[in-house]
Amino acid sequence: MYKVRDTVRVPPNRFEKDLNKVILELVQKDYEGLVDGDAGVVVAVTDAKKAGDGKVIPGDGAAYYTVEMDLLTYKPVVQELVEGFVSEVAEFGAFVKIGPIEGLIHVSQIMDDYINHDAKLPGFVGRDSKRALKLNDNVVARVVSVSMKSTVAESKIGLTMRQPGLGKKEWAKAKPAMPSGKGKKEKENQKEAKAEGKGT
Repeated sequence: MYKVRDTVRVPPNRFEKDLNKVILELVQKDYEGLVDGDAGVVVAVTDAKKAGDGKVIPGDGAAYYTVEMDLLTYKPVVQELVEGFVSEVAEFGAFVKIGPIEGLIHVSQIMDDYINHDAKLPGFVGRDSKRALKLNDNVVARVVSVSMKSTVAESKIGLTMRQPGLGKKEWAKAKPAMPSGKGKKEKENQKEAKAEGKGT
């Protein structure tokens, strides 16, 4: 939460209405969705009130008020755990909506497995684990890079899901898959060990 003071122009056709309500509507329209390098994305203006009398500029019928407002903002932090859903899938990775902004999970950061892009899902499937990540899946990810620009569209958030406990919730419950061929070899080794134990 941030407290901000600014000057707001109230047009003359809005003078008859409740001034604080008008001011709140005006600042919500102007501020919500803006990106500040320090504060992050302005999610909502929760309150706004005039601080003192308005001023009139010659030749302009509007009144200008100094306004105090409360802003609810969100700024991702590197190493932060975030929850979101897959909002878009491309060959190079998946975009995840985390509150008012999207982050990108590059294809190399989706899971600790060799994965294939499946345009029919649309999504990705792990070769050995058979785990699938598709559109609208809910996931937990870790923020690895943050670059806040002047707009949400220009801002870039990098995410990873390769660490244990990240990704889809059901992934945490499943046993990790053996790389192709490795599981078969281990079973053969176990059979040999049992046979040797019986012979002694």
